[in-house]
Parts: sequence; C-alpha cells; structure tokens
Amino acid sequence: MESTLGTGFQIAFFYPQTVFLKINQATDVFASFLIPSCVAIASAALLLLHVSASHLKSWSETDSDALAQPRRHISALGGPVIFGYYVVRLAACLALVGLAAVPIVKDEGEKKIHVAVLCIFVYAAALAFASVLANWRWSRNSIRHLNIVLCVTLLVYVYRDVYPLGTFVLRPQDENEGHLLWAKVSLLTLAAVVIPLTVPRKYIPVDPKHPREPTPEQTCSLLSRLVFGFMDTVVMKAYRSPSLPYEDLPPLSDYDYAEYLKKRSFRYLDPTIIVKRRNVFFSLVRVFAMDFTVLSIIVVLQSVLDFATPVGVNMLLGYIETGGVNAFYKPWVWILWLFFGPLLQTMAAETYLYISTRQVVHAEAILTETVLEHALRIRVKAETSDKEAADPLPPTPPSGTTTPSLRDAEASESSSAADEDDQKTLRSAAPSDAQSRDTTVQAGSSANASRQASSTDLKKPDTKPPPSPTPETPAAKPKVESKNILGKINNLVTTDMQNITDGKEALRLIIFVPVQVTLSILFLHKVLGWSAYVGLAMIIILFPIPGFFTKLMQRFQKLRMKKTDARIQMVTETMNVLRMVKFFGWEGMMNKRIKDAREDELTYLRKLRFVDLASSLSNHMIPLLTMLVTYATYTLVMKEQLSASKVFSSMVVFDKFSMLLYRVMYYITQSVNAKVSLDRVTEFLYETELLDEFQPKSNDVVLPVITPTQEIGFRNATFAWSNDDNEGSMTPSKRQFLLKIDGELIFRKGTINLIVGKTGSGKTSVLMALLSEMHFIQSGPDSWYNLPRQHGVAYAAQESWVQNATIKENIVFGAEFEEERYKKVLFQCALERDLELFQAGDETEVGEKGLTLSGGQKARVTLARALYSKAETILLDDVLAALDVHTSKWIIERCFKGDLVQDRTILMVTHNVALAQSVAGFVVSIKDGRVVSQGTVSDALSKDSTLAHQVEIDETIEEAVEEISPDGDKKKPSDGEGKLIVAEEVQIGNVGWPALRLLLKGLGGQHPILFFATFFTGMVLSDIGEIFQTYFLGYFASQYETHEPSEVNVVFYLTGYSLILLFVVVTFAIGWIVWMFGALRASRTIHRQLVESVLGTTLRWLDTTPTSRVITRATQDMRDVDVQLPNQLAALTRLTIIMMAQFISVMYFSPLFILPGILVTLAGALCGSIYIKAQLPIKRVQSNAKAPVLAHFGTVLAGLVSVRAYGVQQRFIKESLTRINYYSRPSRVFWNLNRWIDVRLDLFGNVFSAGLAFYLVYISHGQAATIGFSLNMAVMFSSSILYYIRIMNMFQVRANSLERINAYIEIEQEPKPTEGGKPPAYWPASGDLRVENLSARYSLNGPPVLQDVNFHVQAGERIGVVGRTGSGKSSLMLSLLRCIYTEGEVYLDGIPTSSINLDDLRTKITIIPQMPELLSGTVRRNLDPFDQYDDATLYDALRSAGLYSIQSESDEDARVGLDTAVASGGGNLSVGQRQILALARAMVRESKLLILDEATSAIDYKTDAVIQSSLRTELKGDVTLITVAHRLQTILDADKIMVLDAGRIVEYDSPKELLKNPVGHLRALVDESADKEHLYRMAEGIAGPLLSSI
Repeated sequence: MESTLGTGFQIAFFYPQTVFLKINQATDVFASFLIPSCVAIASAALLLLHVSASHLKSWSETDSDALAQPRRHISALGGPVIFGYYVVRLAACLALVGLAAVPIVKDEGEKKIHVAVLCIFVYAAALAFASVLANWRWSRNSIRHLNIVLCVTLLVYVYRDVYPLGTFVLRPQDENEGHLLWAKVSLLTLAAVVIPLTVPRKYIPVDPKHPREPTPEQTCSLLSRLVFGFMDTVVMKAYRSPSLPYEDLPPLSDYDYAEYLKKRSFRYLDPTIIVKRRNVFFSLVRVFAMDFTVLSIIVVLQSVLDFATPVGVNMLLGYIETGGVNAFYKPWVWILWLFFGPLLQTMAAETYLYISTRQVVHAEAILTETVLEHALRIRVKAETSDKEAADPLPPTPPSGTTTPSLRDAEASESSSAADEDDQKTLRSAAPSDAQSRDTTVQAGSSANASRQASSTDLKKPDTKPPPSPTPETPAAKPKVESKNILGKINNLVTTDMQNITDGKEALRLIIFVPVQVTLSILFLHKVLGWSAYVGLAMIIILFPIPGFFTKLMQRFQKLRMKKTDARIQMVTETMNVLRMVKFFGWEGMMNKRIKDAREDELTYLRKLRFVDLASSLSNHMIPLLTMLVTYATYTLVMKEQLSASKVFSSMVVFDKFSMLLYRVMYYITQSVNAKVSLDRVTEFLYETELLDEFQPKSNDVVLPVITPTQEIGFRNATFAWSNDDNEGSMTPSKRQFLLKIDGELIFRKGTINLIVGKTGSGKTSVLMALLSEMHFIQSGPDSWYNLPRQHGVAYAAQESWVQNATIKENIVFGAEFEEERYKKVLFQCALERDLELFQAGDETEVGEKGLTLSGGQKARVTLARALYSKAETILLDDVLAALDVHTSKWIIERCFKGDLVQDRTILMVTHNVALAQSVAGFVVSIKDGRVVSQGTVSDALSKDSTLAHQVEIDETIEEAVEEISPDGDKKKPSDGEGKLIVAEEVQIGNVGWPALRLLLKGLGGQHPILFFATFFTGMVLSDIGEIFQTYFLGYFASQYETHEPSEVNVVFYLTGYSLILLFVVVTFAIGWIVWMFGALRASRTIHRQLVESVLGTTLRWLDTTPTSRVITRATQDMRDVDVQLPNQLAALTRLTIIMMAQFISVMYFSPLFILPGILVTLAGALCGSIYIKAQLPIKRVQSNAKAPVLAHFGTVLAGLVSVRAYGVQQRFIKESLTRINYYSRPSRVFWNLNRWIDVRLDLFGNVFSAGLAFYLVYISHGQAATIGFSLNMAVMFSSSILYYIRIMNMFQVRANSLERINAYIEIEQEPKPTEGGKPPAYWPASGDLRVENLSARYSLNGPPVLQDVNFHVQAGERIGVVGRTGSGKSSLMLSLLRCIYTEGEVYLDGIPTSSINLDDLRTKITIIPQMPELLSGTVRRNLDPFDQYDDATLYDALRSAGLYSIQSESDEDARVGLDTAVASGGGNLSVGQRQILALARAMVRESKLLILDEATSAIDYKTDAVIQSSLRTELKGDVTLITVAHRLQTILDADKIMVLDAGRIVEYDSPKELLKNPVGHLRALVDESADKEHLYRMAEGIAGPLLSSI
C-alpha cells in the first residue's frame, strides 16, 4: 500500500488526504483533539478580553431584565422563531455534554481525549446559554464563537470517523464508541451546520435612526439566501397572476433605498465634494469596495469549483478502467463529488451574480441621481445642432449581432452596444429617443428662445468667422461641447447607464479568465503531460483569427450603423410628416425611398452575418483543433496510451476553453463599452459649464462696493451665455452676443415692468441674467445685479414648461392648496372654459410635454402656476405670444388688472406692446443687448421710433381683426377622462401564434417547406455529428483497453475524428447560411409590411396614435427582428435538437435509467415553465417602472430654468429618489428571480448526472468508454436545461416586438390602388368641382360631421369658407381628399372621385394646412422631394409664391434659395416662410384644385397680404382655389363664400349677395367687425385687403 500511496501522481493532485494520513501516523495531534481545544481556549480568552473591556453591569442588568420581561427579551433577540432555534441548539449542546461524559464515567478509551471533548462541549453549552439569556449584542458574539468551536470540532470528527468510510483502506478511529459516536456526529451536525444554515436572521437596519419594514431577503436564513428560497412566495404569486400588481412585490431592503445609497456614495462621486477630477470608475470602486472584495474571493472559489466535474469524471472512469485495483476511494465518493461539487459551484456563481446584480441596481440609482443633481447646476444655453448627417460617424463597436453563445445567454440578456460619443450613443438608442431628446433640448432652452436668430430672418450657415483677434488660430478644446448638452444628459441615464451596468463582468475578465486558464493547463498537464502545452501553443497561434473577425465585424458594424441611421432618419421624418405625405399622395414614392434605404442597410447586415458565421465557426473549431493536436501529440509523439478517463475529463476542460474564448471577446467588448460611458459621465461631471454660483471662486474677482438687498436690477453689468474663453458668448447663429447694462437699470417694484424690443434683441437675456442663468462679467467694483429670492420668485418660460401630471398639479406646483385662490387663478387665466371641454376637468393629465394641451392652453397653465404661487416677484417671458387676440385681451383685463397681481413685481417680456401698455408701470426697451430706453410707455415710444411704429401697426391690426371663434386655440371635449391618446395595448402572457406566424412566414418566404427542411437537416446532421464526435473519441480511447498499443491505428482514428469535425462544420455552415438568408428575408418583408401598413392607414388612426409609437415599431422593435429574434429562434431550434439527441444517447446506453431521467427532465421543465410565466409579469412591472424615472428626468431637464427659478430643486430631487426606489424594487426582484431558477435547474441537472453515474457504476456495470460518453452527455444535457429556459424566456420577451409590429400591420387601411381606379391621363383638365349629398364622419360608428352638403364650384373660381369652430370646415376639406369616411359624391372635372385611386386623386389636389410640414434638408428637397423638376421651375415657383417680396434685398446672407438648409419641421424658418414654401410647392405641382385650410391664421399680416396677392395674380385661370379662413379680409374678395354651421351649408353665394341679407350669417360677422366699411368695399370689389401695402 505504501508504494501505491506514494506515487507522486496521487499525492500531488488527487490524493491529498494521504499526506494527512502520514501526519496522523506520525503524531497524535488530531487524535487528541488538540485543534478544537486550542480554538476553544482562544475563543474563551477573546471573550474574556471583550467582557473585561465592556461594562459587566449592563450584562447583569439585561439578564435580570430578560427574566423579568421574557417577551421583550425574545423580541430583542429576533422573535420567537429565532429564539426557538437558539433553544434547540442549547439542547443539542447539553446533549453533547451528556454524551461526552459517558466514556469518562465508564472509563473507556483514552481518558485525556474524552476530557478534552467534554471540556469543549461544556464550553459550547456555556456559549449556547449566553446566546439564549444575554442581550442581543452579547448573544450575537456568543453565537459567533459557538459556531466556530462546533464547526472545528465537527471537522475533526469528520476527518477521524466519516472520511475513512469513503476509502478502501482506512477505518473510523472512534468506531469502538458504536452508536454513541454517530449520535455525537449527528448532534454536532445539527448544532454546527443545520441550525446556523436554517435559522432566520434578525433584521438589523443599516440606519438605526430610520428603520424600515424588514424584507424576506434580509430576514431569511443563510440556506434560503443561498438557494433563493425567500423568492418562493413572490414567484408563486407571479406564476398565478398574469399581471402582478406592484404592491405584491417584496419591499426594498433598506440598503437598496436611493436615499441611503446617496448618503453612502455622494462623498466619493459628487464633483462639488471631490473637486479634483477623478474618473467615475475609481469613485464607484470606492463606493463598492467591500462588494468587489467579496466578489473577487467568490470568483476564485467559483473557478476552482468549476473543475469538480472533470476531476470527478477522471477519477470515476479511472476506477472503472482498472476495475477498482489499487483504488483508494470508493466510487460513491466520486458520485457524491459529481453532485456536491457542481452544486457548490452553482451557489458560488449565483452568489456572485446576486451581489453583482444588486450592484447594478445600486450603481444605476447612484449614477442617475448624481447626473440629475449635477444637471441642476449646469448652465443652459440655446443649443441648435449645426452638425449634419454628412459628418463622419465615430467608430461603433459590435452591437450584439454575434450569434449568441448559449452559455452567455444570460449575459447577453442585458447587453447593448457601447458608443464612443454622444452621436453614436444616441444611435444605439431608439430614434424616437432621439426625437424626444431634440424636443427636450428645445424645451429646456425655451427660456432662451429669444436669443436665437430671428424667426423671420432665415440665415444661411454663417461662413464668416466670429470677431476675434486671431480668427485663424484654431481654438483650444472647449469644455463639454455645448451643442445638445441636454440630449447628451438624457443619453447618460439611458444608453450609457446600460453600458456601465453591462460592464460589471470586467471582474471576471481580470480574475476568472486567468485563473481558469491556469487551472485548465495544470489539469491537462496532469492528465496528458506536456502535450497540453502544445495545445496551449495552438490556441495562442489561432487566437488572432477571432480577433481578426471581431475587427472586421466592428468595421461592418460601423458601416451598417450609418445605413441604419439613414433608414431611421428617413422613417422618423416620414412618420413626422405622414399627414402631409397622405395629403399629397406620396405614399408610394416614400415607401420606395424607405425600401431603398432598407436594402442598403440589409446589404451590410448580410455582410455582418457572414463575418459573424466565420467568427462563430472559428470560436467553435479552435478548441476542437486544439484537442486534436493535443491528442495527436500525446499518442503519436509521446507514444502514450489514451483512456476514457483521460479523454472525457480533458474534453470537459477543452469545452471550458471554448467557452472562455466566447467569454473573453464578450467581456472585452462590454468592458470597453463601459469605459467609454464612464469617461462620458466623468466628462459631464467635471467639464460641463456650471452656473456662476457653483464655479470655483477666483481670487482676482473684484467684489462690488455695495450690493442692494431688495432692489431688482443691474448696474454696469455685462452677461454672456458662457464663461468659456474659447466659446465666448457665441450664439447658435454664430453671432457674438453680450447683454451689457451701462449705468443703472432698476425695475419698479409692485407694478408691471415691460421688457420690449425686436426678436433677438436680448429681452429674454434680461430675465436669464436676473435668474443667474447667464455668466456675469464684472466690469468694475460698482458692477452688480440683484434679484431678491427670500420672498419667492415665479417664472413662466416662453415655450411653456409643464409636468406630466394633472392640470391642477401643474398649477398648484407643490404649494399648499387654497381653493378660493385656485378658482380665481383659473378665471383670470381664462382656463375655466378649457376645463369644461375636458371630461376630467382639472384632473386631466397633460401628458408628456403637455401633449393633450394646445399651445395657448400650455401658456396659460404656465402663467397660472406663476400667478398661484405666493412669490412676490414674477418673471414672464412673452406669455401672450401663443394666445389669440381675444384671450390676450382677457389676460390683460382680468389677470394683469386683477387682485392677484396687486403689490407683486412683474417683469414681462412681450412683443405686444399695444395690448400690454395699459397695464405697464415701467418699460425697458432693449436693442442688440443694450438698453435703449427705460421709463414710462411714452418715454420708451419717444426714444425708440421703430418700437413706436410697431405699436401703431399693432393697434391698427387689433382694430381690423375679428376672430370668428374666441376659443380658437382650444381643443374639443375628449373621450375618457381627457385622455386624447389611445392607451397602448399591453400583451399579457406568452407570445401569440399570429405574431410567431409573421416571423415564420418571413423566414420561409415563397418556399417555406424547402427552407425549414434544409435548415433542420443541416442542424440535425451537424448536432448528431458533434455527438458522434464525442463517442468516436471514447471509442478510440477504448481500443487501448482491448488491443495492444502498437495495434491501435492512431492515424486512422485521428483522421476519422478530423473528417467528422469537417462534416460538422460544413453541415452547420450550410444550415446557418440558409437560416441567415431566411432571417434577412424576414427582416425585409416584415419591415416592408409595417411601412406599407402605416403609410396606408387612415387619418383617424394617425390622430389617435402618437408618432413616437410608430417610430418605435420601425426602430426598436425592428432591431429585435433584425438580430435578436432570428438568432434566438435558431439557438432554440438547435438546442432542442441537441438536447433531444443527448437525452436519447443517454437512454440508449442506459435504458433502465429512462424513468428517473424523464422525471428529472419533467421537474426541470416544470420549474422552467413556472419561471417563464412568473418572469413575464415581473419584467413588465420593471419596464413600466423605468418609464417614470426617465420621464421625471426629462421633465427636469426640459424645465431646468423654471425649476431653478422657483427654487424647488430639493423637491424634484426628492421626487427623483422616490421614482428610483419605485424602479429599484421590481429590478431587484427580477434579478433575484433569475438566480432562483438557476439554482433549481442546476440542482436538477446535478441530480440527473449523479443519478446516472450511480446507475452506470453500480447497476449497469458498463465499459469505461460507454460510461464516459454517457456522463459527458448527461453533464451537457444538465447544463443545457438552464440555457434552454433562459433563451426561451428571452425569446418570449423579445417576441413582444413581433406582437407590437403585427398589431400595426393589422391596423385599418385606406382602399388600395386598383387598375380600374386609374383616371384618364388628361384628368383633371379643369378645376370644376361639384359636390352632391356629401356626408362625412371620422369613424365608421362616429357621428356625422358633414350632412347633405351640395355645392358647385366652376373652374377658376375663388371660394372662401367660414364658420365657427366645429362647423365642419376642415372636415369638408378632408372629405374632398377622401381622408375620412364619406357618403355622397364628389365630381372633379366631371369624374366621381370615389372611382379614382386615392394616390391619383391626392396628387391632383393640393392642400396647404394651417401649419405646413417641411422635411429636413434643403428648400429644393421640400419643393421637389422626388427630383421631378428643374431649378428654373422651382425658382419661378418661389417667386410666384411671393417669397422674394418679403425678403430684404440688401442682406444677401438672409435670402432663401434652393440650397438653403431647412431644419427638421422647418424649425429655422418663420411660420410665414413655411407657408410660402408650402404655396410654392403647390404651384410646382400645378394642381387644378388648391385648398388653403386656415393656412394664414397663424402668420403676420404682411406675409398674409403677400400670399393672398400671389394667389390672386400668379395662379392660372382654370385653377380653383378654396380658402378656409378666420380673417374676413382674407376671403371677402372671393368669388363666392360658403358659410358652414354644424356640418351644413347655411349660406353659399358671392359676398356681395350675401351681405344684402340683413339676417345672414356673413352679414352678422361683418357688422360686428371693427372695420366693416372696408370689408363692404372689399365685397363690392372696390378695395383690396387691409395692410396690403405694409
């Protein structure tokens, strides 16, 4: 036996216990229980030391108190359950004392051993008594010492008496004690292992001053924590409920609350505390230092435990090969090893994931709050992007297009592409996010709108350098680029946050991978000798191949992202102007344009998939080639014999190498992405320009001589929009802008102060300077500015800022509610009528960015908020701009002359001086950033001739204008509690068949049977080949058992193995290529169906569906269809095939094991089904909980200036923490649920593997090769169950995208074009229009909006249409285009339009809506989007439309040409210029019927006059013009006027004839007008429109 035990092989690696055996023979250390005795003595000494350092008095008092008030004492220890466990442990310790005394009493064996054991147990009993009777503090200390002493004692007994049972050569040392021994071991196990593992934990709050409700996670036992048993309750709740209520989720643990996390982390992260720049990564390391330490230890432990399976397989097969000759351990030891080893590895891995996912939730909460609170300090500038799509794109790492490794399915669950700058980060988010980002930026800088370039002066991009001493010198890199800073902030908390949390695996890259590689090499060296190093060299040589493919993928990914961006931009813009597209009949051409962009994108997606396939094959083949080379070296060069134990144990390790290759590439990508995002967060925290009050104070700042405390105003003060020397005060129009107050400007208190001046003069800048939003530049010791804050400041921005809350909550804005004051505010702000129109009244939710309110309503809500506040100072930025004349007059008369503004100081920026001068007590006129005049209204008018002229014109206009409806800016009553938008449907349960059929039909194309048959054949052959490859290696190894080594044809077997490998690769490649083309086909067809469906839908559907939802379908959801869904479906298919093959293989060699195998599989399937069903509602709750966090963030960013002006930063910070907690709660449950299923499925897998091993060894007695193959298959099958469930779940989640797309494919459609619906080529030859019995409704079941309308318009006539709001004017225009449901007949040029295809009809009729929609790009693209006309025609149309008559001849830069840039939606053009471009577009089309639907109601009178003049003089004689208008002067010189009321024509004749009717509708309107005489002259044809000469 000595020679057997002495072999270096056994001692060094597999039989370390023999070393202890020698020690045991040499000395009596273990036999004398010296170790537990020493531990007990050390424990007693430490306790005595501790007691002596503490107050003994408190101990004794507490003890007596415990006896006097036992209930209170039990509660202090944690409650009756915990106390019961302590009592049971005390009883066990007392029993151990009794058992230890028995041998002493009987005087059996070595007395000193029994005395030592008795002393140990007596000490343990004393500690158990202390744990029961002492106060909680000493009880906890006693338990710690007791557990250590008992565990060490148990280990000694295990080594002496249990361990020998698993060997063939050793016997228990205390076997002479008989049953007494096993009673002691059982009690020790109970007291030292079972009770510590199963006793619940007492709740210990992290903040004792603010304890919270205990959670199951904090109070569960250690065992429950390890196996996530505390999740059982919520899992079953979620399983039984298709829609789990939020309240049913377990509450957050107190260490998860954002308030605690903020308190714990801000001292490391807040840039106002950590002034010296430090990367956020190092700050997070400081915050999570303890977690990272624990994780590092767990990773090492997990890496070591990962080798339990190969060691167990090697030893078990070695025993079978030798028939147990010279075996030291019994085979059941290795069977238990195969069960407990992987089980412990699972617990280690899941504990790692438990901590790291908790870290993810914490890090997300901390960083979101950090970014939000820092954003409240940044300076908001007026940003407009001058960066066009032509800019080169930054590099883009791969974004998850790689075929997912099954083992990394969980990791890929949350992976996302990294982005190396803000543009790319945005591209990886949804384009709808991009759109909302732009809107946020505009809203956020709304307060600064007046400092942008004039809306009536469109300027080309300024090519002149700004005034600078050295303009040719390149500027140094500024701080964070100010353009779109708010959009970048939004990205920080969305995409970048995802990248940072995905980078949590960096620790595995640093520790796990090197440890795994080292252990793998050591293991292979022990099993296969130095041939392992040949394999290692092979890996090193071949490793650049995956690297090459990865770089290639990055390159193609960048190109693909460019194409994706182009397609998304086109889809987004098309959806934004979809009404215009339908009005013009451009659906077909737009569809073709989107289709071409999609084809460009799919071209690169195809290239990416080919490279992806090559990368996957290389990653798959490298370990197999390595294995082949290693075995070849071992057999051919080293002349060694292979055996089943060597082959199958090394095969497991080679498989680990394969997984490491996948993981390394994945970890590197994730880590790089995380680093880029961490750098971006760091840059934001340390390089974003802050408000002056947060800037480090400079020593050379000249302090003012005196700063008044109550005055509002300036003295010798200069302000810029930036304090960056390089950026200076550059405005978006590239003009240098400084607000310079020379001398003193003091606003008058207790009255209304007007700030007037033309657009771009700096009026808003005055308010921003007072609010400290601008950078203050001191020009001397007497420079100062002041806005007293102690009595409150209220502010209303020009572009109204509202929260996504009710109207009432927006007005009250967190202040104390006073009903009487609130009602006064509603009355004075003219909101009472609006609230009547909403079914929910003031409880109507305004929606994101005030979606449910009109512009005028938002402006009045913003004004009402300022008015309701108790602030003494109110700053109003042009609140009258969005209101019509009647509402403006109401605000002036009722609000600014009302009691709520008495004794309050109001600073109001306005253009409408004529209207506001009656309430003004003080007027300041601004021009080019300087004060022109200050004083009374008359003072200002006398000093500013331009202003005086403007006031004169305004007064004339006010008298001449008559709005038909005083409620023109209000919306109709809405259905269902004021919800104007149809709620988005939420899919419940599993993915439905219609959605799955959509994907399968897309994959199969025209020949689905051929496609799926080819794919399945390829996958089945490759998977069977892969299994046969494993079997073949085992068969090769078994030849050494039945033949002499010299008789084994090594070359033949290695060649056969190589051919099998080649067969596997070829069949897999064929199957995957077929699938790849099917996936591309599915991407193409599903996208085409979606786009065609949305383009072909009805206007009614578009009205009830937000554009953002449509864009999300075409972007986010299509991204899933392009990449994730096909990959996951292919992985599921392949995994199903291979698992079935593995299971059949196991059953083939072990037929009697089929019943246990099926039972274990069914148990795993049951667990998996519970998980999938439970996970969906929890995931849905988590997704819904994320939206409020982002919405609040967006709201704060949009209203930064308003939030700071009101001084309510802390309230918004508190709300942010509340919403973060709301999101963290389902997130923690979601991640823990994943851990729950992992542990259970791994447990079933281990039972399956260990049970099979037991059957093969003890029942079937098969050959080593057969057993090795079966075990290998069983281990692979066990591990596959988890990944199958995981991928199935991921597919279910992703398939929601299919559900959403399919729902949009099945929306209501307009009639499709037919061959018989094509009109004659000449049609229409004239604009003759005849309408007979026309009725219309917006929906099939809706009320009629037009009833029996009959009229006839001859070719070339000009028709005016008037009527009150809701009379049916716009409905009539939509009916002519067949945009709504109609009955009756409309004849255009003699042909009924109902017989004409819609696209042909709409291309022949042109409508100019009230707010024309423009495409981004150039003027040329807007006039001729499909390149059908030459430049001469386009320039002629611009001239005819009257564009040049409103442009300055002298300012060449300001003139609009065909190449002039147009921003998205025409944002850089004035409303008048947009209308003129729309008119020019109509003239280019040369339609015979032209409709103006209130097209000039929102523009100034000069532009209106120009457009009307163009319409009279430039249109051809046979063009029929129908004009819907509010202004009577616009249409009173028309040939005929149609007056509508309640959907019927009440008058229709020439204006001259209609005015003869003394009781007519038109006559009544004209007689009420302030300028009725002029209107009568217009009707007679002897006068033109008013102000035509302006």
